[in-house]
Amino acid sequence: MSDFPRWKYALVAVVLLLGIVYALPNAFPPVPSVQVAAVHGAPVDAALQQKVADALRKQNIAYRNLAIDGDHLVASFANADVQARASDVVRVALGDGYTVALNLTSTAPRWLGAIGARAMPLGLDLQGGVNFLMAVDQNAVIQKRRDGYADNIRDLLRQKNIRYDSVAPTGDPSQATIGVVLRSAADRSAASDAIASEYADLLVSDGPSTGDRYVLNVQARPDKLRTLAQDAITQNLSTLRNRINALGVSEPIIQKQGDSQIVVQLAGVQNPAEAKKTIGAQATLEYHPGVMDPTGALAMEAQRTGIVPPDQRLYHMRGSGRPVLVGKRVIVTGDELADAASGVDQTTGTPKVDVTLNASGAKKMLDYTSANVGKPMAVVYVERVVDTQMVDGKEVRTPKVTEEVISNATVQGVFGKQFQTTGLGSPKEASELALLLKSGSLAAPMDIVSEQVIGPSLGQDNIQKGFRAVLIGLGVVLLAAAVYYKLFGLVADIALFFNLVLLLAVMSMIGVTLTMPGIAGIVLTLGMAIDANVLICERVREELRNGSTPHAAIRAGYDKAWATILDANVTHLIAALALTTMGSGPIKGFGVTLLIGILTSMFTSVTVTHAITALIHGNRKLKTLSV
Repeated sequence: MSDFPRWKYALVAVVLLLGIVYALPNAFPPVPSVQVAAVHGAPVDAALQQKVADALRKQNIAYRNLAIDGDHLVASFANADVQARASDVVRVALGDGYTVALNLTSTAPRWLGAIGARAMPLGLDLQGGVNFLMAVDQNAVIQKRRDGYADNIRDLLRQKNIRYDSVAPTGDPSQATIGVVLRSAADRSAASDAIASEYADLLVSDGPSTGDRYVLNVQARPDKLRTLAQDAITQNLSTLRNRINALGVSEPIIQKQGDSQIVVQLAGVQNPAEAKKTIGAQATLEYHPGVMDPTGALAMEAQRTGIVPPDQRLYHMRGSGRPVLVGKRVIVTGDELADAASGVDQTTGTPKVDVTLNASGAKKMLDYTSANVGKPMAVVYVERVVDTQMVDGKEVRTPKVTEEVISNATVQGVFGKQFQTTGLGSPKEASELALLLKSGSLAAPMDIVSEQVIGPSLGQDNIQKGFRAVLIGLGVVLLAAAVYYKLFGLVADIALFFNLVLLLAVMSMIGVTLTMPGIAGIVLTLGMAIDANVLICERVREELRNGSTPHAAIRAGYDKAWATILDANVTHLIAALALTTMGSGPIKGFGVTLLIGILTSMFTSVTVTHAITALIHGNRKLKTLSV
C-alpha cells in the first residue's frame, strides 16, 4: 500500500499547475515596439496617439498595434528594421516634449499579465538592447570645486577681517585658479597665511602688485585635481547604479570605460523610455536668496531693459513664465541633499518633495533662515538635457540647460535639516524629482554621446543555438534514463520536464534576465537533476537484490537516498550562492540560474517522482519493479 500522504499529492499538483501557468508567457515571443513617455507632465492622450499614427502613416510605416498603456504610448511593429525607422519618425514628430525608446512588447494573453505572469526578459546577447556610452565632463566638477573654494576664501577673509577687493576665478578653468586682490602687502601676507593654514589642498603664491592692488594666486594642487576627476567618475557610477536599481532593471552593466566615459547596457528592461529619461536627465535643486519684489515690477523692468543687478539673476517661474529676480548666491545645492521623498501637501493638496539635508547643508540652511525670516527664498530647478539634431546626415548633440524657479516663497520660520519643496506640476513630476535627488546627484554632468541599439539578429542566432542545446541535452538525458531504468526512468523523465517548467516559472516570477550564461546554467541543471533519480533507482535495485518487497524497496530507496541527495545539493548550493553573491554580470546570471535550478530539481527529483511512483504502484500488488 502507498504511504504517500494525500496532502503531498495536493502540494505537488498545486506547484506543478502554478509552474505551468507562470512559465507559459515564455511561449509567446515578444514583438518590437516603440514606447513614448512624457516629459514634465506632457499629456499622453488620444491626441498624442493620433499624432503618432499620422506621422507613421505619412512615412508609410505600418504598425501592428498603437495603444496607450498607462502613462505611456506603445506602438508595435513587424520587425526590428521597421521599429528603428518608426522610432526616428516619432522622435522628430514629437520633439523635446516626449522621450522615445525602443522596447519589446509581450504578446501573451492579458489574463496572464493580470495574475503577474510575465516572460523572462532577455539579455543583450539574446534580444539585443540599448548600449549607452556616456561622457563625463570632469572639467565641470573642477570648476564647481573652484567656485566653492572662491566662496570659502571670501568667508575666511571676512572672518579674519582681512581687507580685499575681489576673489574671482582666473585663467584656465580646468586648473582651478583663483585670483585674490587685496588692499595692502600686510593684507596679502595675512591672507596667504590664513588660506595656506585653512586649506591644505591649495597652493598659494604672490602675484604682481600695481598701486594698491596686491594680488594673491591660489591654485588647487594637481594631485587634488586628479582625485576630483576620478571621484567624479566613481560617484557617477554609483549614482547611475542607484537610479537604475530604483527602476527595477535586472542585471544592468554599468562600468567605466577609459578615463572619462561610462558604459551602460540595458537589456530586458520593462520600461526603457523611463530608464533612458532617468539615466540621461541631470536634475537638481538650488536654493537661492529671493529678492523683495512683491509686485514683480523690478523683475519686469529687468526683463524689459536687460539690466540685472550684478548680485542677482533673472529667471522665470515654471508654468506661468513670469520673470523673477533671484540672488546669485547659492544657499544649498543638490549635492547636500541626504534624502528626498514625494508626497502631497496636506494644506494645499499640491505635490511636494520632502527634503532632508546633510550636516553641512543643514547648517547653511539654518544660518540663512535664522537671519532671513520674512524674506523670500527661491527654489531653482536645474535640468541638463542633450538636444539631438541631424545635421548633414550626422547626429549632432548639444547640451541644453534649463533653469526655472519652482517656488519663491517667504521664509515663515527657522528650519535646517528637514523641510519641503512645493510648486511642482504633478505628482509624477514630484516622484521623478524625488527619485533623482534620493539616488544621489551627479558629481559631474554627463552626455549620452552614443546610443547603440543592438539588433536582434545575433540574439536570434544565440537563442536558436541555446534552444537547440537545451533540447539536445534534455533529449539525450531523457533517452538514457528511459532505456536504462525503464518505467522508473520514464518517471524521472517526467520529473525532469517539470523541473525545466518550474525553473522557467521561478525565473520569470522574480524577473531574472535570461542570458547565454543563464542558458548554460539551465543545461547544467538538467544534467545534474537526473543524478538524484539515479541514486534513488540504484537504491531501489539494491533493496530488491536484498530480498525486500517492491513496496518496501520503493520506500527504502527514497528514504536512504535522501541523505546523499541532500548532501550533494548542499555543496552545489554553496557554490551557486558564491557565484550569485560575489559575481557580477554573466557570472552572476549563471549563478542565479544554477541556484534556482538546484532548488527546483530537489523538489521534482524527489517529491514529484515519489508522487508519480506512488500513484502508479501504490494500490497494486507487485511481484517486481520495472527499474
